Amino acid sequence: MNKDHPGRQTPDHYSYTVYADPDMADRFDRARFSGPIGELLAVTQAEILRDYAADGLTVLDVGTGTGRAALVLAEAGARVTAIDASAEMLRVAEARAAARGSTIVFALGDAHHLAFEAGAFDTVVSLRVLMHTPDWRRCVAEACRVARTRVIVDYPAATSAAAIQAAGRHVAHRLGMHTEPYRVFADRQIRNEFLRHGFRITREHRQFVLPIAMHKRLNSVAVTTGIERALAAVGLLKLAGSPVTILAER
Repeated sequence: MNKDHPGRQTPDHYSYTVYADPDMADRFDRARFSGPIGELLAVTQAEILRDYAADGLTVLDVGTGTGRAALVLAEAGARVTAIDASAEMLRVAEARAAARGSTIVFALGDAHHLAFEAGAFDTVVSLRVLMHTPDWRRCVAEACRVARTRVIVDYPAATSAAAIQAAGRHVAHRLGMHTEPYRVFADRQIRNEFLRHGFRITREHRQFVLPIAMHKRLNSVAVTTGIERALAAVGLLKLAGSPVTILAER
């Protein structure tokens, strides 16, 4: 157990060490959300959050990173608390919030052990966390515990192209390469875990059939939109779309 961060059982896990790097924090948004496809991802994510959390007056953003989701929800009128295990990511998030005049409570915190009472928030949001965290089931349990009515999470689907990339990263990691060996999920895993805690999935959104990296190489929203509409029309989005963003309600 890490004395500086009670509740961290594996402080050397990449999900802590990688995001503790100040260079990673500074370049994180540029790496994920730059360019036309990155902007499309950001816009789509914001629309989903505003839709799924529309009635949430109080929101906890778990694993806030650079604060993108927290900012969207705060600017939509919610009272937002945002936590992250990385002080460097929080540094960037706080600067962004200050620049935009958003009032958000930021604090260090661990998704495995949320320092809040049961039902403390109307909505809990946790994006790009389950795929990386050491104990994803514990994180789901904690999110459900402190959520009064709804939880919003996302995950890469086991039936998608992300599964191939994830397998490659696990091999590279075992060979000693510096990479993030994230996990993918079967839909039933997520559904059953939320049911264990009294929540059922009521909404879902699937982003792309083709890998995001491929769309970024195409570098055209029009081309990406056309391809993905064609794939959705033949049923492939429902079968292999990823990432999946879900709304679970009590």
